Amino acid sequence: MLKPLLIEIGVEELPAVPLLKELKNIETKYAKILEEYSLLCEFEFYYTPRRLVLWHREFKVAQEDSVEEFFGAPLAVAYKDGEPTPAANGFAKKCGVTLEELSSADKGGKEVLYYKKDVKGKASVDLLPEIIETWIKSLEFGKTMRWGSSTDKFIRPIRWVNVMMNDELVPLTLFGVNSHKSTFLHRIAKFGALDVSGAKEYFDVLKEGGVTLFPAQRAQKIQADFDNIQRESGLTIEVDAELFLEVVAITENPTALLGSFDEAFLRLPPEVIITSMKEHQRYFPVFKDGKLINKFVVVSNALTDDFSEVIAGNEVVLRPRLADGLFFWDNDLKRGLSTEGLEKITFFKGLGTVTDKIDREAKIASILFDKYSIDGDKADLTRAVGLAKADLMSEMVYEFTELQGLMGGYYALEQGENTTVATAITEQYLPDGEDSELPSTPLSAIVAMSIKLDTLLGLFSVNQIPTGSRDPFALRRAVNGILRIVNQYGFSFDILETMKELSTGYETIDLEKLENFILERVKRYYKVNPSIIAAVLASGERDLLALAQKIKALNNLVNSEGFSEVSATFNRVANIVKDLDLNAELTVNTALFEEEAEKTLFESFSDVSNKNYNTYEEELDALLGLKPELDNFFTNVMVNADDQTIKNNRKSLVASVYKSILNIADIKEVSI
Repeated sequence: MLKPLLIEIGVEELPAVPLLKELKNIETKYAKILEEYSLLCEFEFYYTPRRLVLWHREFKVAQEDSVEEFFGAPLAVAYKDGEPTPAANGFAKKCGVTLEELSSADKGGKEVLYYKKDVKGKASVDLLPEIIETWIKSLEFGKTMRWGSSTDKFIRPIRWVNVMMNDELVPLTLFGVNSHKSTFLHRIAKFGALDVSGAKEYFDVLKEGGVTLFPAQRAQKIQADFDNIQRESGLTIEVDAELFLEVVAITENPTALLGSFDEAFLRLPPEVIITSMKEHQRYFPVFKDGKLINKFVVVSNALTDDFSEVIAGNEVVLRPRLADGLFFWDNDLKRGLSTEGLEKITFFKGLGTVTDKIDREAKIASILFDKYSIDGDKADLTRAVGLAKADLMSEMVYEFTELQGLMGGYYALEQGENTTVATAITEQYLPDGEDSELPSTPLSAIVAMSIKLDTLLGLFSVNQIPTGSRDPFALRRAVNGILRIVNQYGFSFDILETMKELSTGYETIDLEKLENFILERVKRYYKVNPSIIAAVLASGERDLLALAQKIKALNNLVNSEGFSEVSATFNRVANIVKDLDLNAELTVNTALFEEEAEKTLFESFSDVSNKNYNTYEEELDALLGLKPELDNFFTNVMVNADDQTIKNNRKSLVASVYKSILNIADIKEVSI
């Protein structure tokens, strides 16, 4: 039999970020618990800042009856001379029956003791208290708290529990709170609890009481309000996706409102204003014709017909935040962009101060500038690296750490630095994520690479190497950033050669270990068949730029029509030459050719190998295009001829083809 089941866990306001992080696991964990209790069925999960709700339109009233089987020792062990042994007695005790109630069954070709019993399914109402408590305790929100005299911990105190099956109360106690057929409405609608007769009334009274239970409906309401504001005002709201989800999570009755602040604050860099609004107040910035204006959008949770006081209150709250920002800005401008004080800040134990790090970055930047023949003034590079960390001493970055680098760029311009220097300072940490922008100029790219490379080399030199999923200094992200810059700007970067050149001045570095670390990132960075990356690495290529180009070339060909037939031919080639030393010089004597197929293959290969190609893909396509000549060769030529000289010559011919391909990738490593 199936009946509707409603579970509501009422809490004090949940913090949005921890809730959203765990959100993807909440339903999965509950479903797993239901499965363990043999009660799995469809359900829906809803949440507001004050409640977690599970709704089953149909829930099993009881577990299904089942059969349990028990297998014991072989009969030859269970009985000796017709008398039961301890093995038999122990099995009977385990099953909770007498020896006479046991039987035997065949298992693995042996007769063993056997007992079968019918198990009556337990009633769901008896299991629900344990199920709900197990589910609640499985949720991981990070920090937890205790309240009152309770020893239980949860992200916020649990204030009410409402569990109803078919409109009947399911009695239980969760964290010291007894279940009741009651709920709480929006605080402004009603402060105390409200009794409900069943699930239908529950959903109705929440809606009437200012609570939009369904997150999707709250999101739709907020978006509709945004659209109305933009349509009526002609303004554009910048909607940060993460912030949007947060306001959905912290409201039960959302209403988007347009507020304003003093135009005088627009003297601040836009990022300072936006950060103040987003981080501290969860406001959305507003733009007109692409320019930030003195407006903001707040999503209110108030239940009222007149929002004028709500808007005014939020305007009052924002003003001191922006006033602080303006105070920091003016103070920092008076002080100027200076690295004074960084010599007192330790970067990392064994790696000196931040000033020492700047010096190391400057050396790396200088080497890379010359290596890549960057078009620009090297003095700009030196100036940019020298000032890159200066904003760490500013009051603004002390307050808004996420603005480091960005503020340095603004301060640089204000004190008269040229745009090249300011841009490089602004973009020094780019890219800082998978979808992040890249440095906009080659000089900025060198500055950004230098910072990442020093961090990588420095931490490897003091043996701070990531293990498992642990990477506290984001070295994996640093390598990803280097890969993106190298590919964007066409910087040749042989791992061992370049790292060896850059590593002077550091403590001993295991360059082989560093190379392996970078190659592991390469294997995970490119979203292609892993065997394609393995095939390119098997060629011996270790230049990051060439690796990217070869992986792209091979991936395109592997995914083209007919590659499986090509692969079969070249796997045969690889098998024939597997005993040859491909590092040795291969000599093909055309005077030893006896078959026309030998001559044809040699001529076609000579023609292909003597051409110049613009891309690895063109070259690889031309080499793999020798498939017809190779197939003809294998059909009409006996490679393992009786004459050893002719045999070696034929193998050298085939090996020459394979060796040319091996310069790009080892085709036999590709699995499709």
